[in-house]
Amino acid sequence: MDPVPAGVQQALAGATNWPGYPTTQGTQALREAAAGWLVRTAASIHLDSDAVLPVAGTKELVAWLPTLIGVGDGALVAVPSLAYPTYRVGAELSRARVVVADHADDIPAETALVWINSPSNPTGAVLSVDQMAALVARAREVGALVASDECYLSLGWDAEPVSVLDARVNGGSLDGVLAVHSLSKRSNLAGYRCGFVAGDPAVIAVLLGVRKHAGMIVAGPIQDAAVSALDDDAHAVEQKQRYRARRELLSQALQSAGFTIEHSQAGLYLWATAGEPAITSVRRLAALGILVAPGTFYGAAGERHVRVALTATDERVAAAVQRLSA
Repeated sequence: MDPVPAGVQQALAGATNWPGYPTTQGTQALREAAAGWLVRTAASIHLDSDAVLPVAGTKELVAWLPTLIGVGDGALVAVPSLAYPTYRVGAELSRARVVVADHADDIPAETALVWINSPSNPTGAVLSVDQMAALVARAREVGALVASDECYLSLGWDAEPVSVLDARVNGGSLDGVLAVHSLSKRSNLAGYRCGFVAGDPAVIAVLLGVRKHAGMIVAGPIQDAAVSALDDDAHAVEQKQRYRARRELLSQALQSAGFTIEHSQAGLYLWATAGEPAITSVRRLAALGILVAPGTFYGAAGERHVRVALTATDERVAAAVQRLSA
């Protein structure tokens, strides 16, 4: 991972004298910063700070959301066919059943929660406005909550990602929709464990009420650091350029080595295939000292793909490119 921006480090250092309990709701400054960043980043979003709730890293929220909103024993949670494994784990923690739904027509009538992930982890695929709008419409038709994991929203390359909070997607209403955002990728704050969820104020209120009693609170100094990160777009632009340069180098090297890059329109990963079982590609690349994730980690549909991350340092990416070329 790349270094934490200097301004964020300074904000954290300046907030160390925080002897009291932070609130689960988060500071007004943090909620306003998150809402402001969303409005700046994505078109057609109108969001009040009361529709924002900080979380201790978005993985925490993904894992516990079904339980926190009361998805009952045997209810259905819809996830993409290729997806972050914690969507499924979170459903299993709440004793829900998992159904695969890549399209609106795939969502059964009994569904309680629908996960969307655009840009996708692992593939980098981007859903269009029409595709997302159809998913939201179908979820509302069956009474399901839509949770959109948008951790890579600002990392568009060949396509422009859209938020579920965008009026073009939700028809101008936040009813039944949540967007989940992380500062781990945009601002290199994976070690800080901070993110936020935003959307339907009624659902946010339910989450707040439960999380207060569960002790799910973002540390006070981390909240101040997050404000600094969200208010500063310059470091995020600089970081995106680092990712872009690595993406171009790795993409060219992988293709020269016989891989095909598929999807990968946005986000931090290249979804690559050499037309062989994923584990075979993993082993061949590992023999060169290059570690990648087998596509099977994310679903059976990834059986012939590997996920290549752009998060290694420039020096390590250069070494990987040299090994692939050799």
